[in-house]
Amino acid sequence: MAKILVVDDEEDLEVLIKQKFRQKIRLNEYEFVFATNGRHALEQLLVHKDIDIVLSDINMPEMDGLTLLSKLNEQNTLLKSVIVSAYGDMDNIRVAMNRGAYDFVTKPINFKDLEITIERTLKHVLMLRDTLKAVKENNILKMYVDETVLNFMGGKEIEQAMFLNEIVEGTVVFIDICSFTSISENESADKVVELLNLYFDIMVQEIIKENGTVDKFIGDAIMAVFTGEYHIDRALDACLSIRKIIEQQAENTGTTNFKPKVSIGLNSGEMVSGNIGSATLKRFDFTVIGDTVNVAARLQAAAAQNQILISAKSFEMIKESFHCEEVGKLNLKNKSEPFLTYQVLE
Repeated sequence: MAKILVVDDEEDLEVLIKQKFRQKIRLNEYEFVFATNGRHALEQLLVHKDIDIVLSDINMPEMDGLTLLSKLNEQNTLLKSVIVSAYGDMDNIRVAMNRGAYDFVTKPINFKDLEITIERTLKHVLMLRDTLKAVKENNILKMYVDETVLNFMGGKEIEQAMFLNEIVEGTVVFIDICSFTSISENESADKVVELLNLYFDIMVQEIIKENGTVDKFIGDAIMAVFTGEYHIDRALDACLSIRKIIEQQAENTGTTNFKPKVSIGLNSGEMVSGNIGSATLKRFDFTVIGDTVNVAARLQAAAAQNQILISAKSFEMIKESFHCEEVGKLNLKNKSEPFLTYQVLE
């Protein structure tokens, strides 16, 4: 149902409109609200917040229609107005349009013409609302979907590209908040979520600062991917910053028993990048997979609090730039031979 505010000091107009549009009123297509002048119209808008369009005369006591237009344009840019007046000279039309009127209908009213104008104005209002809704939904989508995926969605021939993949060279990092589940024993659910989001936001900022991509959130851990020039150096710079800042957050959490620390696993090499998921469920992750990713995850699982574990291959790539220490050979899941690892100190 379209809700229309009619602003006119002629009492006969209310009766006439109800007669001429009785069928649409009966079918619940139109609902009319009436005001006798601009001031009264503003009062009605406070009561009826779902008004779609305004039909307003110009010459009225207390507040005229042109003044009302200015007020409406200041308060609600989505609310569109049509001037319905006997003062149809070009000066009034120009002033009305400059103050935000969508259209102008002259008196005596041709109700067929008025109905066409109402329908055209309603269509415009609905288009504006749909656009605003789309913008809001897009902004919400950006909160849940990585920018890489959004750029991919905007590309050409997306359907044909959905199942394509490529081999990329890069660094993958897993960062876990140590013993975070223990917070839930002493804190409310709201507090747990608040802290987790706080820590995640710190991590994300440092990852983005080094041109990394947050691949996904996994419980109380983050998976991030770095590609391009100096990918492993940038990844380690992000990890070292995260470790330092997270540890400093102990004083700001408001909890007495939990001191945040992270365990980090990092590995570099070739990975398969593409859309992984189910066509039937219509749900995909734009992610990386492969042995390089698996090793990084296993290294994180083996890392102690505040420890950054890397593979021997990764160590050879950064040994001249970072201070590292050999940890020794670890037995990693699904690895037949002990795996030589190093920890990054600074």
